[in-house]
Amino acid sequence: MELVADLIKVLLPAGLVLWAMCLTVSSFIRKEIVEKELNIKAETIKTLLPIRLQAYERMALFLERISPNNLLIRLTGRVATVAEFQQLMLSEIREEFSHNLSQQVYMSDEAWLNIKNAMNETVALINLSTKDLAPEAPALELSKRILEVAISKNISPSDDALKFIKQEMRDNFM
Repeated sequence: MELVADLIKVLLPAGLVLWAMCLTVSSFIRKEIVEKELNIKAETIKTLLPIRLQAYERMALFLERISPNNLLIRLTGRVATVAEFQQLMLSEIREEFSHNLSQQVYMSDEAWLNIKNAMNETVALINLSTKDLAPEAPALELSKRILEVAISKNISPSDDALKFIKQEMRDNFM
């Protein structure tokens, strides 16, 4: 009986010390894991932030390039007829969009939807303006008509999307 009591006197404190060490070591390991996760997250943010900012910049440039005013200035004089000019503008918009398609990965869904809507509204404006013109009419007629329709209906497709992505950039990165 005395042997059992002596054994308990030795094993109980040893067990408590072992249990305390296990708690200390597991706490230390958890702290190290959390610290490593934070470091990885910080490195990821450090790497991704410039890429995300560049995506917003590229899409702002896209919106500026497809705005009716800039599109007309850039493309006027390249073709002779309304039909050719319409096709040139639509082709230019599609090309610009497909060139920047991968940027959606770095943007919010709402920002990307605004950008796509602006592009679709610009295409609709071009098609609406072309509707009443003869296909063989001079391309300058289409330019005038696009500006007239945009002014009369107060349409500026790129402006709202541009405001949205600027605001989102400010909210998320500044």
